[in-house]
Amino acid sequence: MPRSTKCPRSWCRHHALKGGLALIVLASYMGLTQLALAGTWSFTGTLDTQRRFHRAVLLMNNKVLVMAGTNTKQLDSAELYDFLTGTWTLTGSLNTKRENPTATLLMNGNVLVVGGAWFGPMAGAELYDPAAGTWISTGSLNKSHSWHTATLLRNGKVLIAGGQTSGIGTFAEAELYDTATEKWSYTGSLNLKRYGHTATLLPNGKVLVVGGRDGLNYLSETELYDPDTGTWSLTGSLNTGRWAHTATLLTNGMVLVAGGTSPNQLDSAELYDPNTSTWSITGSLNKSRHYHTATLLTNKKVLVAGGNSIESADSAELYDPNTSTWSIAGSLSEGRHYHTATLLNNGKVIIAGGFTGTATLESCELYDPGLIVNPIIVSPIFQLLLFN
Repeated sequence: MPRSTKCPRSWCRHHALKGGLALIVLASYMGLTQLALAGTWSFTGTLDTQRRFHRAVLLMNNKVLVMAGTNTKQLDSAELYDFLTGTWTLTGSLNTKRENPTATLLMNGNVLVVGGAWFGPMAGAELYDPAAGTWISTGSLNKSHSWHTATLLRNGKVLIAGGQTSGIGTFAEAELYDTATEKWSYTGSLNLKRYGHTATLLPNGKVLVVGGRDGLNYLSETELYDPDTGTWSLTGSLNTGRWAHTATLLTNGMVLVAGGTSPNQLDSAELYDPNTSTWSITGSLNKSRHYHTATLLTNKKVLVAGGNSIESADSAELYDPNTSTWSIAGSLSEGRHYHTATLLNNGKVIIAGGFTGTATLESCELYDPGLIVNPIIVSPIFQLLLFN
C-alpha cells in the first residue's frame, strides 16, 4: 500500500514555523534590526460624548481615561476605554466643566487635571482616583492657567508653565504642585511669556519648553527648567518659530519638533540635542500640519496623525530617527484635529474624538503598526526552533 503523501499535522506545523521564521533569522545575519508589516487603521468603540480639546491618559490598569473638552459647550464628563473589549464606559464626572486643561498621570496612579477654560482661564485642579472612579478637588493654582503645559518631574512634583490667565493674557509664571501637601508654589518665571508651547522632560531631568506665542509673535526661543535650582535658562533657538506643533522625546535622547504654524502651516521638523543645546533641521513632513498629534511607538518611530487642514486632516506619517525621513502611514477614516492619541500597552495607538472643521467627533480609531520583531534580540529562540 503506497505511503500517504499527506504530512502529519505536527510535522507541518513544525516546518511551517521553520519556514516562517527563516526569513527573520536571515535578516539577523544580514544585519537588519527590524522587520515589520505595514500599519493599518480601523474604527474602534465610539465615545459616549462628542468632544474636542479634551485630554487622554493611559492609566496604570491599562485603560485610557478621557475627560473634559467641549462640543457645543464645555464638558465635565469622563470615560474609560478598555482595549480588551474595544469599548468605552462612563466614569465619575469632574467637579468643574473645563476645556483644554492638562492631565498628568502621577506616580501614585492618580490623574491630576489642571486649569483649562470655562468662561475664561481657570485656577482649579482635580484628582481622579482610578480605584474609586471619582474626582476630588485639590489645591488651586496661584493664578488661573489655560493653554499651559504640565510636566511630571522625577521628584514626583508637577510643573505648570506659562499659558494665559485672567486679566493679563499671556504670562511667564510657573508653578509646582506637591503631591504630598496638595499645594502649589511659584518656581521662577520663563524668560519669555508664552502659550500654546510644548514641554518635554529630558533624560537629565530638566524640562525643555519650545515655541508658542507671546500674543503676537511665533516664538523660536526655547528654554530649560532645572528642578534642582528652580530656575529657567534660554537654550538654542529653533530655526523656525512655531505654535500648535508637537514635541516628542526620542529613544536616543533627542527631541523631535514637528509641524505647527508660523503663521502659515509648516511641514518642517527640527531636532534638539541636549548634549550640545542646539537645534538642527531634519527631514520634512510629507504634508504641512498643525493641531496634530505625535506618538512615540514601540519600534522607536514617531506616528504623526491628523491636522488642521484639508490635506493633512486624514493623513498620517511615520518619522524614522535612523534615516531622518518621513513616510506615509495610511489614512484615518475620518479627518480630524483637536483629537488625542494614546499609546496602548499592546503597541497600538488610539485616536479619540476631535474636530472635522464643521463637526465635533465621537468616533475613535486604532493604528496598528503591524508585526514588529527584532531578530538580533530573539534570534537564539528562533535558532532553537529551527535546528531542534
